[in-house]
Amino acid sequence: MNPANRENDDAARAAGSRLVQDFGLLIKAATRLEQRIDTALRRECEVSHTMFEVLIRLCRRPDEEISQRRLADDLTLTSSGITRLIDRMEGAGLVRRGPAPGDRRSVLVEATEHGRAVFLRAAAVHAHVVERYFVAPVARADYARLTHALGEIDKALHDT
Repeated sequence: MNPANRENDDAARAAGSRLVQDFGLLIKAATRLEQRIDTALRRECEVSHTMFEVLIRLCRRPDEEISQRRLADDLTLTSSGITRLIDRMEGAGLVRRGPAPGDRRSVLVEATEHGRAVFLRAAAVHAHVVERYFVAPVARADYARLTHALGEIDKALHDT
């Protein structure tokens, strides 16, 4: 057999491997779900999914301001990426920024009253989409195993 043909066969086998296919299915499903959520949030609440994720973190502890740096880390955004996002959210009246006491380099972010109201509407939209496309298609017992497995994967990724 020609070495190029053997390499092509090996490459085709690798590309068609179960691990590649399974991981591809996970990524495709997660990407499509995120797109559905983002589309619904933009249409019904005029916020992106990423803005919603910021509001989750800010509304989870309403009496606590969170640093822009921590938000960037939580959302895996760059420093400039989180700055642009918070600029847009501040312009929309969803959040406000202020200096961190005792640390001039740090900026704290908190949800405004309008931001919390938008978050409540967005949370209902988010729940509806997640229920329809993530929960409903899976049998109850399988859903419990799925979420447990996802937690184990997340844990393994944090442990290393």
